[in-house]
Amino acid sequence: MTAWRVGVAMLVAAAAVASCTAGPSVRPEIVTNDGPDVSTTQSVPPSELPSLEEADNDIQWRTCSGEIRDALAAQQLPGWLPIDCGRVNGVLDSPYAPDRGTARIQLLKAGDGPVPIAVVNDVDGLPGTIYAARLAASLPQEFFDEFQLIGMDRRGTGNSGALNCLPHEIRRDMIEPDPAALDVHAWFEAAQTAGQQCSIALERQLPAIDTWRTAADLDALRTGLGVSRLNAIGHGEGSRVVSMFADRFPDRVGRLVLDGVPDPAVDAQLALEGVAKGGEAAWDAFVADCVARRCELGTDPERTFLELLGKLRDNSLDSDALDITAGAAMHAVMIGLSDRRTWPALSTALAAANNGDGSGLRAMLAPVVLGSEVQAASLDGALVTICNDMKTRLSPGQVETAGKKWQDLYPLFGPLAAQRLAFCGPWTVPDHPLPTPTGRGAPPILVIGTANDAVTPGEGAQRAAQQLDSGVFLSWEGAGHGALGFSPCATTAAIGFLADGAIPRNGTVCPP
Repeated sequence: MTAWRVGVAMLVAAAAVASCTAGPSVRPEIVTNDGPDVSTTQSVPPSELPSLEEADNDIQWRTCSGEIRDALAAQQLPGWLPIDCGRVNGVLDSPYAPDRGTARIQLLKAGDGPVPIAVVNDVDGLPGTIYAARLAASLPQEFFDEFQLIGMDRRGTGNSGALNCLPHEIRRDMIEPDPAALDVHAWFEAAQTAGQQCSIALERQLPAIDTWRTAADLDALRTGLGVSRLNAIGHGEGSRVVSMFADRFPDRVGRLVLDGVPDPAVDAQLALEGVAKGGEAAWDAFVADCVARRCELGTDPERTFLELLGKLRDNSLDSDALDITAGAAMHAVMIGLSDRRTWPALSTALAAANNGDGSGLRAMLAPVVLGSEVQAASLDGALVTICNDMKTRLSPGQVETAGKKWQDLYPLFGPLAAQRLAFCGPWTVPDHPLPTPTGRGAPPILVIGTANDAVTPGEGAQRAAQQLDSGVFLSWEGAGHGALGFSPCATTAAIGFLADGAIPRNGTVCPP
């Protein structure tokens, strides 16, 4: 994906070359994951939805820091929505120090209802705290008579010890090259340097940044909230954390909603080809929307965009911070496609770039590649987490073959997906890769898929729902990354599931 954000879906399936270690031999190997290969929970018939529990917690909620308040200012929150912040401590649990160490997890509470619902976002998207506030703003005010949303910044992201292990120039080496050139060896070279730098900077902390241990952070949150069962919403790749929580702690599961789930396919190429296909579908929806609202890209937005890519291949829009190349523009487009709210800003930024002004596209890429004085670039934490989760590795030749095939089938986004196949190349193959969640013994879990989703395509989300013993699938025939807050039908179904225990019929379809 990239937009590096799309990156996650892609990287989650990512693959690369034969395993190797980075850095001096006294340092840990780049990737380790000591979670079990399969769920050890005994399979039992799923129960009905558990009763709702009010929070009785030890978490100290207080006014959010200025840094978080500044990030919230851009979300245009309604005046009726109260916001507070807190923290909970998880166990770092590095394989070099099992069950030891502390992971300090940042929380945000939106609303004052008595029943808590945890919220987890994509590892390369908005921090979970900020995403939870934005999601809350899209829900009916009366929902918060009963509920509060508890956003959690995942370990290694946001204000939960965000990783900062990649030199700025390495991030640029991963984002600026033109995927359409299929320069596979350059992709692997950048990925190898990235792996070495993170191994050196993080040392024994590195293998503790993964989805398996983040699921345990959710259980620490459950304990802090004082509830026996945790209700939760997972958005996009964040749904993998929530479903892994259900796998590890089925008797502690409340009501779970997964709004877009990565394809559980073991074959990385299959999963990433789905992302390429989803990117093309999301782009087509963006183009149709652009024409309908008479956007700045004219009557043929795709032709305008292709002309822009041609210009950028001849002359990039350079700056000291980040050059807007054809590759950077593609990454920015994927970031923009992933959030339907940003579609107008995306069309404006593309039109400006066509006129020689790359500032709009650079602003879209900034959180991923540049970061800020108070927030590290999100690419670092996403890369480490996803490469720690995955076992698949492909050779440069295999990546090149896939890239050529996908370039024919998916001209815009196929090469971008192929590039993601290389990004975990230097990571050592984990001894215990992340298992495919099945949620054995958990109550019914609502899985929502979006048909034209460039990050977690609807077909992959449906396959993920089928892997869950108690998965109930609902699809929205719309476009964008996730349905909650965008599709009235899907949002109403999720609210009914959470508030009233109303389980939709499996296979329910919501109109565009």
